[in-house]
Amino acid sequence: MKSFLIIGAGDFGHYLCRDLAKMKNEVLIVDKNEMALEDLLDVATSTLIADCRRESVLKRLGVSNFDVCFVCISGNFQSNLEITSLLKDLGAPYVVSQAGNEVHIKFLLRNGADEIIHPHKDSAMRAAVKYNSEHVFDYVDLKDGYSVYEITPLPEWVNRSILDSDIRAKYNVYIIGIVHGEGRTDYMPHPQTIIRGDDHLMILAHEDTMEKLLRKIT
Repeated sequence: MKSFLIIGAGDFGHYLCRDLAKMKNEVLIVDKNEMALEDLLDVATSTLIADCRRESVLKRLGVSNFDVCFVCISGNFQSNLEITSLLKDLGAPYVVSQAGNEVHIKFLLRNGADEIIHPHKDSAMRAAVKYNSEHVFDYVDLKDGYSVYEITPLPEWVNRSILDSDIRAKYNVYIIGIVHGEGRTDYMPHPQTIIRGDDHLMILAHEDTMEKLLRKIT
């Protein structure tokens, strides 16, 4: 279990708070608008009505005690920038800030953000990859060009085991899960697992490798 501070209870802050709480983490969410916090009272570990642009507020929160601090005040870049800088000055160990565009990213990183979240850009990229090919059903971006893709199997893999298909050696990709036709998912499947025609394969691959593989599938 980790402890998280979320500053900003907009749409992104709401979803983040709910998901982190479901994972049994301690979550404190702060917003200066009381109405924005009402539906999170029974979700978050605690809520606070306050303006985090004030250094005195952040000092009282003890930001250095949180594993991660999120700054996600939607539509107010100046506030995100000020709060990000204050958090680092006060000893926050890891600050993740929300950005609205590429310029915001540069300024936030220069002012102390350890990591940037760009919800619209991330969602657009995921949608683009997913809908660009009828053979990609889901997509999760990782780092350094690697991602996890949910794809249909090549015809030559069908009714053969993962081992017999020699997928890793031939295509330099890793099968980390199989979503079966009936909806059941096997994670880290055994090499002897037989690939069926209606299976979806969760594959870890570099984007260059995946581009070649998708051309072969189509």
